[in-house]
Amino acid sequence: MSSTYFNEIWHQSQHECEQLAIIDYERQHQNVDTTVATISGVASVVASSVAAAAENKALLQASLYEFYLRYICLSNRLEDMIQPQKRELVRKLLDACLGRVVELKHDLVNIDLMEFSYNDEVVERLRLTPMDTELRIPRYFLREREQELEFRKRTMNEILIKLGWLEEHELEEPLTEMEAIRLLQMHERARQGRLRAHFMKEIRKEKGKSEERSEKERTDSGLMAAMKIQKMWRGHTARRITRRRKMDEMILIGMVPPPAAVLKERAEKLEKHNEIDVRRRHVAQKTYAAQFEARKVTIQEEIRQKHGATMKEDIADEIRAWIKDCYDKTGKLPDFPSEDQGGSLHIFSRPGTESEHSRSSARSSKESRKTKDKSKSPARSGDLNVNDNQEDDVNFQPAQSVCLPDIRAEIEFFNDTWRDKDETGILSQAAYEDMIYAEKYQEVELEFRRAVDDVMRQELELLQTMVGKKVKKSNKKTRRSGKKSKKKKEKDLTPDRSTESLYEELVTNGIIRKYPELKLKQFLGDKALTARNGTNPSPGDIRQILTEYCILPLGSEAIHSCTPLIRSVLLAGPRGSGKKALLHAICTEVGAVLFDLTPANIVGKYPGKSGLIMLIHLVLKVSRLLQPAVIYMGDAERPFMKKIPKTDRTDPKRLKKDLPKMIKNIAPEDRVIFVGTSNLPWEADQKLLQSVYNRFIYIPRPDYGAMSHAWKTLLHEYSGGISNLDTSAMAKISDGYTIGAIDACLREVMTCKRKLQLRSQPLTNAELINVLCTRDPVYREEEEAFESWWSKTPLGRRRQRFLELEEERLLEEQAQQAKQGNGNKKKGLN
Repeated sequence: MSSTYFNEIWHQSQHECEQLAIIDYERQHQNVDTTVATISGVASVVASSVAAAAENKALLQASLYEFYLRYICLSNRLEDMIQPQKRELVRKLLDACLGRVVELKHDLVNIDLMEFSYNDEVVERLRLTPMDTELRIPRYFLREREQELEFRKRTMNEILIKLGWLEEHELEEPLTEMEAIRLLQMHERARQGRLRAHFMKEIRKEKGKSEERSEKERTDSGLMAAMKIQKMWRGHTARRITRRRKMDEMILIGMVPPPAAVLKERAEKLEKHNEIDVRRRHVAQKTYAAQFEARKVTIQEEIRQKHGATMKEDIADEIRAWIKDCYDKTGKLPDFPSEDQGGSLHIFSRPGTESEHSRSSARSSKESRKTKDKSKSPARSGDLNVNDNQEDDVNFQPAQSVCLPDIRAEIEFFNDTWRDKDETGILSQAAYEDMIYAEKYQEVELEFRRAVDDVMRQELELLQTMVGKKVKKSNKKTRRSGKKSKKKKEKDLTPDRSTESLYEELVTNGIIRKYPELKLKQFLGDKALTARNGTNPSPGDIRQILTEYCILPLGSEAIHSCTPLIRSVLLAGPRGSGKKALLHAICTEVGAVLFDLTPANIVGKYPGKSGLIMLIHLVLKVSRLLQPAVIYMGDAERPFMKKIPKTDRTDPKRLKKDLPKMIKNIAPEDRVIFVGTSNLPWEADQKLLQSVYNRFIYIPRPDYGAMSHAWKTLLHEYSGGISNLDTSAMAKISDGYTIGAIDACLREVMTCKRKLQLRSQPLTNAELINVLCTRDPVYREEEEAFESWWSKTPLGRRRQRFLELEEERLLEEQAQQAKQGNGNKKKGLN
């Protein structure tokens, strides 16, 4: 696809984003009386007000869910530009839109009191499919860190090879030109020798024959045999061609699905073309970006050389004129603003004092004010334990957005710079030098302004000394408002050690682990087609929520800084439901470092209390230095179990007291997340478990749709598209099993020998059923235990209270209707 096509999509997306941001901003700042979110001024909740609040809450949920889906569709269309200056704007807008998606997700969770939100009416009104509503992970998460990730991977392999845990594969040295020529000569001479030998063999045969066989010696039996063979072969080929034509016709009219081999070939061909196109665009992006950076350095040096002296003189004359003007008006010399206040830029940014030089820095002052306003806004917490004490979840109001001002700022910049820019006939995607010149002129001017400010301060001090005014000490510390933070700075136990040595130590001890590279899309299953409850999400919904809670905040610092903070997540589900695969997918999508603190993994490592303190210190320090990072704990319930089995020698309670402190020490600016997995979460002390984990995600066994999709995909992968097994029957038979059990069953059946026999002996259902019966399914009692445990989580308790209020409201409405009905009957009798 051409760059013109992507430019059209970009302009269209910018227009839609502008309209969406205006509506979103108006909804946030509209009057409380017209807001559908709450019913204000109601102290005691009566039946009618509760009903109205519930109705308004449903309207608010629909409104937020529509914004949520529209921002997702908008984000999925961005990030495909080649021109470097456009890519900068698109990158900022993409980060802001993704941050807004995460903000809306947290608001929807607080409204629905479930981790998964649904609204079929909104999806139908927007005419979206489930695939359209799935959030795409940006490619730049990994592309911008390719060299870093490659270096880290190579370092880990070197350490593991040194320890003997990884086999070293000897690299084949490339052939030189002379070696390649000799190899070709050798094979060509061998070919000519074989041809010569065959030719001589034919000559010897001809000499040995005394006479040729005549046609009369051919017997009739030979002719009849040849004719019969010819007849059978022609009939076979004709029938095969007829069957093939009939099958093609049925496939064409849609009566029969194409064979699996054809579908696989089409998918591979399409994927190959897409991959080539994406790789080509990525190479072009890197080329133009390198040229852009080189031109910025060159133009900046040109500006310094050509305009540096003139720029300094103009700024100095401007400041001297201001000092003279102040002295003429007041008879006193003014105080020069400090560097923290902005220096001379602060003087000319006041109303009525703007000059030509200060106008060029208007955008920078606007950005500084925006960052100050953002820093003043309180950080939102993603920990549901904080909001667990809410007495009423009916009157919920969404929080003010942090990302929406950024979206509006980028839209304004687009309207000022790119909307009316004429790009007709410009096929090259190189950077515009006039824009580079304007940007670098501001930077050089600001740099020279700081240097001139220092000189002007000294001149002003000399003038004040001459006039007789006492000079204030410029090095006086500015008084900072606000209370001092009571949080003590963490003591560094390894101040003299480098990051490389700490990394090697943790890899040697098995704390930092190498993980298989799995993409999140490899977690099989689609998004839910209709609304579901909170304990029965689809695989696509689980992928989406992990993208919003873990991948987006870890992948981008801009998204992490403006979204509610989630420090820890617990993945709970039966064995084989894919918890560890999801963990590896999170690490793969963002290129994170994986720290394994599973009780079985840290047995005998860093012994004693001092060793435990050192272990936690090393994990936190290295995770901050190598962020993004994921700290993992398998069997997350074991540190908080009330009674440890006597056969357990792993000492799981070793981290019981230190885990809550460790989670709290993850600062808001750290792109670090703690992920736990558990098969038996109800065995832990729930109060302690909830003090460690902010969010609890339940992964249930797959339903029929997910199971059927898993059978088709896995069977096609193992058999190469040869098998025609009825997957719908297998999905019905395997109801109750997890996808992990299906994968293990196929791995056991589809051995190398069995794969070679597929053409002569097709795969049967009985083979798979016999192996599947040897594995344990997920029983109903286990599902009920998971549902009971989830109802005791903070979100589950809040939802339980809300359902009780709804039930009470319905009972009161029924009682009132019954009273009205009895009253009408009495009036009729009278």
